[in-house]
Amino acid sequence: MSTSTQALPRRTSLLARATAGATALLLPLAAMVGLATPAQAAASATATYTKVSDWGSGFEGKWTVKNTGTTSLSSWTVEWDFPSGTSVTSAWDADVTSSGTHWTAHNKSWNGTLAPGASVSFGFNGTGAGSPADCELNGGSCDGGPSEPGDNPPSAPGTPAASDVTDTSVKLTWTAATDDKGVKNYDVLRDGAKVATVTGLTYSDSGLTAGTDYSYSVQARDTADQTGPAGGSVAVRTTGGGDPDPGPGPGPSSTVKMGYFTNWGVYGRNYHVRNIVTSGSADKITHINYAFGNVQGGKCTIGDAYADYDKAYTADQSVDGVADTWDQPLRGNFNQLRKLKAKYPHIKVLWSFGGWTWSGGFGQAVQNPAAFAQSCYDLVEDPRWADVFDGIDLDWEYPNACGLTCDTSGPAAITTMMQAMRAKFGANNLVTAAITADASAGGKIDAAEYGPASRYVDWYNVMTYDFFGAWAAKGPTAPHSPLTSYPGIPQSGFNSAEAVAKLKAKGVPSAKLLLGIGFYGRGWTGVTQTEPGGTATGPAAGTYEQGIEDYKVLKNTCPAGGTPSGGGTVAGTAYAHCGTDWWSYDTPATVRSKMSWAKTQGLGGAFFWEFSGDTANGELVTAIDGGLR
Repeated sequence: MSTSTQALPRRTSLLARATAGATALLLPLAAMVGLATPAQAAASATATYTKVSDWGSGFEGKWTVKNTGTTSLSSWTVEWDFPSGTSVTSAWDADVTSSGTHWTAHNKSWNGTLAPGASVSFGFNGTGAGSPADCELNGGSCDGGPSEPGDNPPSAPGTPAASDVTDTSVKLTWTAATDDKGVKNYDVLRDGAKVATVTGLTYSDSGLTAGTDYSYSVQARDTADQTGPAGGSVAVRTTGGGDPDPGPGPGPSSTVKMGYFTNWGVYGRNYHVRNIVTSGSADKITHINYAFGNVQGGKCTIGDAYADYDKAYTADQSVDGVADTWDQPLRGNFNQLRKLKAKYPHIKVLWSFGGWTWSGGFGQAVQNPAAFAQSCYDLVEDPRWADVFDGIDLDWEYPNACGLTCDTSGPAAITTMMQAMRAKFGANNLVTAAITADASAGGKIDAAEYGPASRYVDWYNVMTYDFFGAWAAKGPTAPHSPLTSYPGIPQSGFNSAEAVAKLKAKGVPSAKLLLGIGFYGRGWTGVTQTEPGGTATGPAAGTYEQGIEDYKVLKNTCPAGGTPSGGGTVAGTAYAHCGTDWWSYDTPATVRSKMSWAKTQGLGGAFFWEFSGDTANGELVTAIDGGLR
């Protein structure tokens, strides 16, 4: 790497990356004039509503239109009323308009025709606490009757409990759902797809693969054949397959506390593996992601040979106080990590490949996933350092979407790649991936098959930071790592809660999701407004790059809530206004709050970018550790 590259952070604007893919689908009413007349009323079709997720300040809703008749429908229009204060902010797979509190959704050109028995769904993000009422489908009742208003769908059943797990089967039991007209049966969902419909409260799934992760949830169906929301999901790993555990370290059923260590940090930042020990962090983490290896020519390659395995360490720089010699076979960070693991055997180390700058090679690599996986395995398991690493992490920014470059590998590319990695690395190595947190409609989460791919990973590092920053030089000022949405947020879907909810809805088990924390802040200058949403003249000054600064610096130069100009907390993240500079970042208090939220969501733990942004005594690592206990 060049010196300038070493100074750069691995993340840049999620907003800049996502704008092209996240389009607002709400059309002005005038544009819908030609669609205003409803099709002929059909008593042989139903429309049912489900609230997919709710994050307090907003929610995701879904309508499902089903042709219950014997002839095809050529188009559909769903209408409903929301109470004042509840509204649709963005929608997908339908054209949605409003007139006051009355909302109308009309099919797209490609999903209007429904054969008998067929169904189609469209979704939307909304704000407010209300529920739809007075539903009409093509001018008739949404429940298929001539005048009766649509009845409510059933509630979500309880989270299934798994028992009698074998190499090929599992027994599931759950508590009943409720419905105003009675529950008829239950759909059992495996990895988000229906595998059975049963009338009771138990189901035994068979024909599974040994040593494989599955996720199960259940949704109820009422006497009108309406389906309600799926209940919570349970992660199940079948026995056998060589090793019943998902990897050598804490798996999805244990709490992961993982940090990134950058190979370029040993230069200008002067941060070394020894600092993980002297800060007290080594006792409080479970995993380290070593960043980064490169992806070139369809292969995993060395990122920085000097820092990785050649740099000689003096005694005072070394983890164990022993200096490197000129003729020893392995030096550099790899040897220091080996010494760290000897001193702290609970720590597992993964080699991370890609990152913002080096993600451009994944498109070529995934064209031959088996060869790519073989190259990565050969490098990670090189006899010189095979004992250092416990697995591999792939940081592709972003599959089938745009980052520093644009990828067109297709939605299934992430599944193909992770399946190949798991097949090559086996059950005794960890296989993980850092993934987008863009939950906007049609955004980066929607662009790739993160649900199916999750079967092959131990966990996902969800990059729930860099949502907003001074790449938008004039603002508006906004927290770069909001936990939830808030009034005035610049982009819908850009927050941790919506990202986690969308990934769960796509079939990713909660325990395979780690919440991301940035050990840095993002800021603007030329700001006069203390509260978020102010205008700016450009990025604030930073030590290594404009618009970004380490927490260890900001806690002293612009402390949140402790400056004359003021500050506070918004959406679970701190902000501070110091003179004309405006910064947002996480503090020990907001980190502990986020960890509490992660536990309520059943997440597998948390990770952070990256060690060198913390204080010398590891304040933020301590907050992560304490918050997850």
